[in-house]
Amino acid sequence: MDKKIIIIGAGPGGLTNGMMLAHRGYDVTIVEKLDRVGGRNSAIKAGPYTFDTGPTFLHQKFTLDEVFAEIGKTAEDYMDFVPLNPMTTLSWGDVSLKTSSDMETMKANIEASFPGESENYLRFMEDHAVKLKTIFPCLLSPYHKLSSYFKPYMLKALPYVATKKSVMDVLSEYFTDERLKLAFTFQAKYLGMSPWDCPALFSILSYIEYAHGIYHVQGGLANISEGMANAFRDQGGKILLNSEVKEIHYKGKRARGVELEDGTILECDDLVVNADYAHARNTIFGKFAAPREELMKKKYSCSTFMLYLGLDTVYPDEPHHHVLFADDYHQNLRDIEGEQVVSDDMSVYVRNSTVTDPTVAPDGHSQLYILVPTINNRHGHDWEETLAEYREKVLDKIIEKTGMKDLREHIVEERYITPQGWEDQNIFLGATFNLAHTLDQMLSFRPQNKMKEFSNVYLVGGGTHPGSGLPTIFESARISANLICESYGVKRPRIDLASEILTAKVSV
Repeated sequence: MDKKIIIIGAGPGGLTNGMMLAHRGYDVTIVEKLDRVGGRNSAIKAGPYTFDTGPTFLHQKFTLDEVFAEIGKTAEDYMDFVPLNPMTTLSWGDVSLKTSSDMETMKANIEASFPGESENYLRFMEDHAVKLKTIFPCLLSPYHKLSSYFKPYMLKALPYVATKKSVMDVLSEYFTDERLKLAFTFQAKYLGMSPWDCPALFSILSYIEYAHGIYHVQGGLANISEGMANAFRDQGGKILLNSEVKEIHYKGKRARGVELEDGTILECDDLVVNADYAHARNTIFGKFAAPREELMKKKYSCSTFMLYLGLDTVYPDEPHHHVLFADDYHQNLRDIEGEQVVSDDMSVYVRNSTVTDPTVAPDGHSQLYILVPTINNRHGHDWEETLAEYREKVLDKIIEKTGMKDLREHIVEERYITPQGWEDQNIFLGATFNLAHTLDQMLSFRPQNKMKEFSNVYLVGGGTHPGSGLPTIFESARISANLICESYGVKRPRIDLASEILTAKVSV
């Protein structure tokens, strides 16, 4: 097929979309403003240390497997996966829980830390196996037509979707200890939301982890993007790095190409936008750009404060993933969602991936990835003024709550990203997880995979359906690729590995 596709942005969504369309015979070019692929799923180099910019583990691996199966390959052809068990250590004061996708191990760990709660865990897993199988088909279809709501699977899922309950409300139906509830609700932070406000359907996130496991990719999760870029090129696709889009050009309501910052004009038959939704909608859409004031009316996720530390030592007894909860987690999240107060009592996530992956640091050295959820930039907090003090508070908490008592003495390389730093990277309001996943910003209420305003412009990434997080971003790209094919009269059956997995995995 001689149709030309331009994809703006070489993030996971753009790369997935490009892989599939190039395999199907389209002439596909991805234009990327940076000197590397991946976007928020790219690597950061600091001296001899390699860090992931954003995502640090893969869940719902079967979706990535499906994407590579769509082009006749396997993900293992391009990257090396390591299943993690234990998955994450969760700590509240002097109580910790090591999570596992092995049900007997998880049951024993829960009983040891929270006596009497293990049977509640088994009940949660049994109920959520049914819930996930019911909801999952709703995440695989576009919602640009009203008829999408009248599919049989949508009607079955309605009781799970059309409820005012929150994720925390759901977990209160299973567990009594507030800390254990958090072990099954903190995954709402993957959406940049509080579990007290996150819609109830997202209780499936913890189930997906605890039933199907999480994976590290050797060399870092950024190697998913590198692997996809290689697969895309293998299918005949072209990637233009250091090529920032200045403006989209139109003929009527049809995109006919893009103009790069250097004046180069690239023509296309269809355009796919993988840039941060709100930033792109306000800037590169030219005469059809949306006013900033209009975009500010939408709800956005939290932001994150990031530290990337290269160390001249290794902490072999520290876990690969460690979540240190705020003493008052609920108040911490109220502060974040209020978008004005930077909490002193923060939650901190630490990844010590060197214990699993020796390739990310020199021998005898290690690196730490540190993430702190915090407010976005809606109210203009001055991070330049508060950076040094906030950094010290984060390090103080890690030193107090972990075995890394001499951490400060071993830092030899350091990088950071504040919420303002995220916004400087063209992320609207520095909202790291994109548009919030509230009920009024989901399904047909979210920016659509095929943009309603144009005849040939498509969206992929966290700002469109089904939402943020690597697996859902991969799915957004597959939905958009299939819509492009349908616009040319070709119906593509999706490769489905998930149905058998979701049916067979869990028995309690």
